[in-house]
Parts: sequence; structure tokens; C-alpha cells
Amino acid sequence: MRLIEELELAAKRVFIRADLNVPLAAGRITDATRIDATLPTIRYVLELGGLPIVASHLGRPKGGPTPELSLRPVADYLRQALDAPVELAPNCVGEAVERLIARQRPGQVVVLENLRFHPEEEKNDPVFAERLARLADVYVDDAFGAAHRAHASTAGMARFFRSKAAGFLLRREVEILQHLLVAPAKPFVAVLGGAKVSDKIGVLENLLGRVQVFCIGGAMAYTFLRAQGKPVGRSRVEADKIDLAAALARAAARGVRVLLPVDHLAADRAEAGATTRVVGADDFPADLLGVDIGPETIDLFAKEIAAARTVLWNGPMGIFEVDAFSRGTMAIARALADSSGTTVVGGGDSVAALARAGLQGAVTHVSTGGGASLEFLEGRRLPGLAALEDAAPAEHAEVPR
Repeated sequence: MRLIEELELAAKRVFIRADLNVPLAAGRITDATRIDATLPTIRYVLELGGLPIVASHLGRPKGGPTPELSLRPVADYLRQALDAPVELAPNCVGEAVERLIARQRPGQVVVLENLRFHPEEEKNDPVFAERLARLADVYVDDAFGAAHRAHASTAGMARFFRSKAAGFLLRREVEILQHLLVAPAKPFVAVLGGAKVSDKIGVLENLLGRVQVFCIGGAMAYTFLRAQGKPVGRSRVEADKIDLAAALARAAARGVRVLLPVDHLAADRAEAGATTRVVGADDFPADLLGVDIGPETIDLFAKEIAAARTVLWNGPMGIFEVDAFSRGTMAIARALADSSGTTVVGGGDSVAALARAGLQGAVTHVSTGGGASLEFLEGRRLPGLAALEDAAPAEHAEVPR
């Protein structure tokens, strides 16, 4: 996979596939983290005299243009952040877009309208991919958050370019996550949470033999506890994954310690205003459900994180969106921030929790890709990365310029 520094960018039209899928409220960006993360790549193209053509999806349009999912707020943000002329194209393909790009000069930026306004994007339609490729001379993928999607802009169009490479964001994501799989400093502790065991099966299996400790919280912990015959009340359990959870827990025989909650914050309902109490792992009332890890578990997990030289966190410890249920998740965020080791946070909920705690800058790396980071850690070959590995376009694939 080539890197952006290896490309000739001067006077070139550079298609930058970014992940600018930011949250909006009343047409305003509420969290610009993903935009800020790709600014170094855009600035680099500008500094070398190239014309950045920035493309992204935003939300999930229903089969066509949706005004509230326009990338206009993103273009406005980039104009201020880059202090450069930024123009929003009326579409992402077509003659009007091609004419607009032809009028631009180095030092300017074009933002294409939402790629998903065309259903062909998610279908990886080859004709649509060719129309996108026609807009540029060089292809740079900086959208790690979309690298696990085989879409036209992340996979299909790359085959039309001899000059293609990874941007700075994509490179850092791959380097950090690859390091976790290949050469993590030991002890390596993985803190996993979230709703489902099924969401984390691949990560659990692929990290066996690499990590020394799994700290498992969140709703997924109740499936593991049920597999051990522990009472979990009305907590969420994936009945069809109990046998798998039991098998994974037996990984201790291979030198991996699997730590489950020893106490819980239990509630009569999973919403604000609920009646709560701390219960032990062996004394879970039948009429309550778990909404967070308990104080003893917080201390247990925090001690493992403090002793680790590498920590991966993916998934909250409870329903952290409710203040009364957020203590465990916030404590994990603070434990990572206090760690002297390499700390990596992935997954949308974990990243949101870290941001809520105001600790984004206190960890080594915050992944911009939720699903992509999970699939990478599972050992899968991501389509967006595979598309950059080809040294040259497929036969007869070069787009007429």
C-alpha cells in the first residue's frame, strides 16, 4: 500500500475519499472530530500544489438527494478550517461537476455532494465508479471509517488509477491497529463491552494468544456470566451464544485471564429515574437488570489497565448515556487516560464516552472507524485497503482523460 508522500501531486486533481460522516443537529455540526482528522491530508495536497476533490457520505439517504443530509455544513466548516476557497459541487458526478472542477486552480478545494445520494455508491456500481474516477488524476483514500465497505468510492473506483495511496489518517489507523496485532508491548489488556457477544466474537477469537487479559463488561458480560451458571436477573443474554461464551472463557487454559464483573449496578428499568442498587455477581435479584459494572469491578478493571503496557478499549461498560448508569464507563475512560502505556480506543460508543469525559487527547489513539476497526482487529481484509494494494489498474480500466 503506497503512501501519499510517494505520489506526484503538483498540478494534479486529487480525489480524497474522506469520512466526513459527522453528526448534525438543525443543520449544524455537533462533533467535527472526523473532519479535523482528515485535515492534514487535505492541507498536504494544497501545500504541494494539487487540487483536492473531497468526497464522503453523510448519513443514510433513502435512495436519492435528501436536503438535510447535504454536505454543505461540511464544506462551510472546511472553508474556515483550511482558510482556503472551498466550493460545494451540486452533485458528485456528471457534467456540471466536471465543469466546476475544470474551473478550479491549485489552492482551491472542491467538496462533492453526498455520495450516497446515488444508490450506485453502496452497490459498488462499476459505471458509477468510473464516473467518479473521471474527476481526478490521483486517488487518495483517507476514510478508514468506511474501509470495511466495498463501495464505489472506497473500492470500485481505485482500479482506475495508477497513482493511488493512503492518506495520513488511514496510514495512522493501520499502523496503530496493526501494531496491536503484531507487536504489542506486554501485558496487553483488552477491555471489551457493548451490547452483544456476537459483535465481538471475531475480535475475541483473533486476540486470543495476543492479549494477556480480557476485561469484559457491558451487556455482553451477562451472556458470559450465564454460561458460568451465574444469576443475571432480567439482564440481556444472547441465548444462542452461551455455548460460545463458555468456550471463549475457557481461553484461560491458554494463559489468557478472562475477567468478568464481580458486582453490578442493577436497576428496575433501563432508563433515567430508575431505582438502582449494587449487587454481587452471585446475588443478582431475579426482577432487576444490569445497567453498569459495580464499584468492585471498576477497581478490578482499573488495576489491570494501570499495570498494562498496551490497552485496547472497545465498548461501554453499561448504559452510559444515562448519567446514573455511566460511572463504570467513565471510570474506564479515566483509567486509560491515566495509563502510562499505549492506549487505543475504538468503537463509536467508546469514542463518544471518551469525548463525554473530555479525555480524547489523553489516550494514544482514538480510532475514527467503528466497524472498520473491529473488522481489522478480527483479521479481516478490508476492501478499502485491498483496493490500494494493486500496483496498477486492471487491464483496459484506465479512464480517458
